[in-house]
Amino acid sequence: MTYLFQILNGIGLGMLYFLLAVGLSIIFGLLQFVNFAHGAFYLLGAYLAYEGVERGLSFWVAMPLAAVIVAALAGVTERLLLRRVYKLPHTFHILVTVGLALVVQEFVIIVWGPLGGNVAAPDELSGVMILGDFIYPQYRLFVIGFTAILAAALWWLLDRTRLGAIVRAGSESPQNMALLGYDTLSINTAIFALGAGLAGLAGALAAPMRGVEPFMGVEALGIAFVVVVIGGMGSYAGALAAGILVGVAQSLMATLWPEGARLVIYLGMAGIIMAMPRGLLGRA
Repeated sequence: MTYLFQILNGIGLGMLYFLLAVGLSIIFGLLQFVNFAHGAFYLLGAYLAYEGVERGLSFWVAMPLAAVIVAALAGVTERLLLRRVYKLPHTFHILVTVGLALVVQEFVIIVWGPLGGNVAAPDELSGVMILGDFIYPQYRLFVIGFTAILAAALWWLLDRTRLGAIVRAGSESPQNMALLGYDTLSINTAIFALGAGLAGLAGALAAPMRGVEPFMGVEALGIAFVVVVIGGMGSYAGALAAGILVGVAQSLMATLWPEGARLVIYLGMAGIIMAMPRGLLGRA
């Protein structure tokens, strides 16, 4: 039962990693932009959900509201700042987005303080599921189910709809899309806002599981890059597979060898890079 508990924990954790990483993967895959501020959007989503609940909002309102606010802020940032560096080398992408991440982190510390806080799970999901001898928190089950539905909806949106086709075509040939009358700059803004909004949503969902603290964005960014590298840059299915793989590995290692849980993840990433430089399902 202990291992089943940890595997379920790992799947739930992995689905959050997927949600976080897929936003990073979409932005890189469609815009060819390395976004080191992605963890900051996760951090902001968690704190906005925390603030909403503290002000008396239901978690069911605070969670999507946090994601929408993060997406809107990301869209404005992309329009005013980031689109100016798209055509510059990746070094400039890194410098600008790392600076942006530090600004967001300091903003969080100034507004909410250096100490962390807790977010209670919604009343409807505050209990546990009992199945014989097996007991599991309901909120974690909700996270697994909700993110699985969201993953399917996102795949359908990007791979099976006209909107998704326009987004993909805009990333591959912006000149042709402009000739057809599409506003490629607005498409880029929408892609960036979608990716950042997913990170914000992951932060809001994670808040009742692990609380909030000002440096959670740094850790999340590291995990997101590990998942993207293992799954393959720009690969949606790769991000899903790698997210679950990393989540389950981390959860099981937390039981077997707590001190080495993170070390194993990074060693695994190094092994994947050496054996499969494009990741498990990366594009050529």
